[in-house]
Amino acid sequence: MDAGLKETLIGWAQQYNDPKYFQEDPIIFPTHFARRYNASEASLADVEIAALMSAHLAWGRRAMIVRDCVRLFDHMEWKPYDYVMSGDYRDDDTSLHRTIKWRDIAAICRRLRSLYNETDSIEGLNDTDIRCQIFGQKEDPKAPNKKISMMRRWMVRDDGKVDLGVWKKSEKSRLILPLDVHVYAQATDLGLTSRKQKDIVTAREITDAFREIWPDDPCQGDFALFGYGVTNK
Repeated sequence: MDAGLKETLIGWAQQYNDPKYFQEDPIIFPTHFARRYNASEASLADVEIAALMSAHLAWGRRAMIVRDCVRLFDHMEWKPYDYVMSGDYRDDDTSLHRTIKWRDIAAICRRLRSLYNETDSIEGLNDTDIRCQIFGQKEDPKAPNKKISMMRRWMVRDDGKVDLGVWKKSEKSRLILPLDVHVYAQATDLGLTSRKQKDIVTAREITDAFREIWPDDPCQGDFALFGYGVTNK
């Protein structure tokens, strides 16, 4: 990576790692519960469930995502852990968000209930565990698992700006950049990858490019790509 690009990426990361750019973003929901958790008014499980659900709905326009997250947490009466452990879920084929139905959310809640009957936190689960045991998807070694990587970034990064830093046993140096079509396009434009597949190998390649700049915190690059998107609309 040449020095000019590196300097530009550092500048974007510093500028856009700022809560003011994320006021209408799904991260606001786990942020709400993280603040309550830090004030001993909510549990770590509340934060985890809020992050999982918000990441799961993070598909499409941000305004629609936020609207439908509000619908979900209103239904949970803003007590996600209590709702999950109650075993009493809305379970029908009505759409909550795009193709995600209330029945899909109920299934996730049942799986979470089983997990929380055995543990206080899901931090120790790997990506395959979360994909299969929580989201109920088939195992796919090639999948980039964008939603899971995004949720991990929220929960692990701990610089006190946008991300929450509530998972203390995880290392931010091991995070993988959340890869979606927009991130892929931006990374390709910047020459961070030349691969055609939008898979986990590409996600790791882009992450490794950022690791040249931030070896201990490569997901700072996520904010740099956000900055690239803002400045190159």
